[in-house]
Amino acid sequence: MKFLKAAISLLVALGLVFALNRPWGALPALGPFISPFTGFWQNGEPLLADSTETVELKLDSLRESVTIRYDDVGVPHIFATNTFDVYYAQGYVTAKDRLWQMDLQTRAAAGRLSEVLGNATVEMDRRSRRMGMGYGAEVNLKTAMSDPVSREALLGYTAGINTYIRQLKPKDFPIEFKLLGYEPELWTPLKCMYMLEQMTLTLAGRADDLAMTNLMKALGKDSVDDIFPNYPKLMESPIIPAGTPWNFTPLPIPKATAAKPDSGSMVSWRSLPLSEPNVEGLGSNNWAVSAEKSATGYPILANDPHLELTLPSIWYQVQLTTPDMNVYGVSLPGIPGVVIGFNKNVAWGVTNVDADVLDLYQITFRDSSHTEYKYNNAWQKTRKREELIVVKGLDEPIREMVVYTHHGPVLHYEGESHHGPSLAVKWIGHEPGNSFKTFYELNIAKNYDDYRQALTHYVGPAQNFIFADNGKNIAMTVNGKFPLKWKEQGKYVLDGSNPAHDWQGWIPADQNPHVKNPVRGFVSSANQSSTAPDYPYYINWRFAPSERGIRINERLDRMTAATADSLRDLQNDNFSVLARTILPTLLTYLNSRPLNASQKAAYQVLESWDMIHSPEALAPSIFDEWTNRLATAIWKDELHSDSLSFRYPTRDRTLYLILNEPNAVWFDDKTTAAKETIGDIVYGSFKATLDTLTSKHGPMSPAWQWATVKNTEIRHLSRLLKPFNAPPVQNGGGGSMVNATTRHHGPSWRMVVELGPEPKAYGLYPGGQSGNPGSPLYSSMLDKWEKGELNPLLYLASPKDTNPRLTSTWILTKK
Repeated sequence: MKFLKAAISLLVALGLVFALNRPWGALPALGPFISPFTGFWQNGEPLLADSTETVELKLDSLRESVTIRYDDVGVPHIFATNTFDVYYAQGYVTAKDRLWQMDLQTRAAAGRLSEVLGNATVEMDRRSRRMGMGYGAEVNLKTAMSDPVSREALLGYTAGINTYIRQLKPKDFPIEFKLLGYEPELWTPLKCMYMLEQMTLTLAGRADDLAMTNLMKALGKDSVDDIFPNYPKLMESPIIPAGTPWNFTPLPIPKATAAKPDSGSMVSWRSLPLSEPNVEGLGSNNWAVSAEKSATGYPILANDPHLELTLPSIWYQVQLTTPDMNVYGVSLPGIPGVVIGFNKNVAWGVTNVDADVLDLYQITFRDSSHTEYKYNNAWQKTRKREELIVVKGLDEPIREMVVYTHHGPVLHYEGESHHGPSLAVKWIGHEPGNSFKTFYELNIAKNYDDYRQALTHYVGPAQNFIFADNGKNIAMTVNGKFPLKWKEQGKYVLDGSNPAHDWQGWIPADQNPHVKNPVRGFVSSANQSSTAPDYPYYINWRFAPSERGIRINERLDRMTAATADSLRDLQNDNFSVLARTILPTLLTYLNSRPLNASQKAAYQVLESWDMIHSPEALAPSIFDEWTNRLATAIWKDELHSDSLSFRYPTRDRTLYLILNEPNAVWFDDKTTAAKETIGDIVYGSFKATLDTLTSKHGPMSPAWQWATVKNTEIRHLSRLLKPFNAPPVQNGGGGSMVNATTRHHGPSWRMVVELGPEPKAYGLYPGGQSGNPGSPLYSSMLDKWEKGELNPLLYLASPKDTNPRLTSTWILTKK
């Protein structure tokens, strides 16, 4: 019996060892992860301590020695003697802190997630391949590598990353690699281009073409023109101030040619995610005040890009110094250089333009082989690119043949999933360019002329580049490579067989909307309309709602003797222009309605509200739910389909309807026998709002506080590893406010720069420098971000500078 028990125990032990040390389909082996020698135990990092410690590293590929001074929040201040080495060091330290993030995001862009995540991400990978992300990365790499400066930067950055990867042992792998059971692979310059493609997809990868075409078919062109105007009807404060002269002779505008898409059903957004509605809170703010408005006598610049809130952060702080450059700011892990920042002479920042640079074309193929398509009354040959999607757990890769027309790759084929015609995409992400050079030249810029020259290299995603310099200039340029179109070209699906529907060239870069030193004493942007309607070219028919831009401009217009703290305070502004515009009218419609006790209590909360979305207030929770339900109640009966891609009119158009068209037919709910009025819709949505809040949070109480209901959540980049999420965030703001913090989006980096003889700058993001959940620098800045505070940014002039915030010193020398 003893021998039998021993044998059974041995077999169990051997079975357990076998089970723990092999993958099961897409599941990784658990044994290495829990091993005390190679597993997650090895990923803890000690608390930081003030130190004069010097670390000396001998590394391959360096040309000269590099000094890196680390400060108390983990920012590397890199001092090198040449371009290659400064980017080598940037690549090395970024990989040290953010390697898994870099790997995940480039895999997402390249359509390679399934290699490590298995069958669950095959459709995501297929979409990336069909979107032509690989093609776009390759053509951009070819352009970048043909320029000596960007080539040097890309090669140096890549060499630094690979030096770090090669020295890793399995116990040193970031914890996510261990959890998913795979190893880091070596970096290539192409991965840097994939990072640019991914950001272009995030900021310029959606279109309303499908929804608008479906609506035109359902409602007719006159109705669509009425409720989807090309410029806001109620209120706007454009980025380039109205009345700014256009001192150029515009190119001839292509002749408008009406689109004639297939009269059948179009493709649902479920199969084409790029046609999903834009997410409010996915935008940005920036502004600069003139020397005359500033207490310092020099311009002050502020920027807070609003993106998805993740751990690790989208951004990585760094200072880069060579004999020709001394720049501080934030970089995108995976791309060399500083994207938003400042140097001794200038500061700059960006917000998204949301230009119409993605158009869908209806394609007619000759047959199911997809080798020819109709164009210009003839059959044109397609080009095919075989994509191999490797799937963890499968023995053979999935073969995806991506078909390219002259417009671009085909995203959807007739007869696939939801019925509809074949559609190809024309997208700015496929255009060759060297946007890296824009940021390199901004990093070394000395004045306004340098800024304007830097922007000429930029392709996309289109950005509102704000600028200030020590020459006391401020400026704004709506910048990118914009196709030359007729008005509304791309608002609807275009005819892929008609040459007149092609992009007919490009708006000249020097004719992009821009303004320098406006009379009002400030420049600003918040993703609203780029210009007033008198700008001669078409950029897009819709932009972000105007409330953030209006509030920013109102406060800047009144501002005098501004300081960095003035601008920081504005970044945290929670006042609702939306509530100021519409709430009094909505409450008026409730006055004539019989309200029960709980409804009266809610009415009184709204009536006495200061219209500030503060964390502890109850009114924002009621108002936010109410306005969302009100828009749905107005539009859903006519503008919704379970099988087709539709969209609602812009918020401005909805507000205009409520304030100025109370007898409009849109207030009648077509799904009921009765004829509803605006009063019925306002009251019904108010009642439904209170019912919803009560169902979710109980009767009105502190449980209805805005911070609780909004529930801002900063998630780990995987979305799945909840223990790596940030603790609950208690803050105010909202998508329509300057502090545009929603549940999952918001200010991903806040920066304020006071220019002058010595720049003084402040900034932080909601996280920390490290991507390691076991590091004290993983979320070290979150508490300050939650409170709206900023860290002073330590700008060093030389590696020998002394400062109590400096900790360790790294000396890199060539092996």
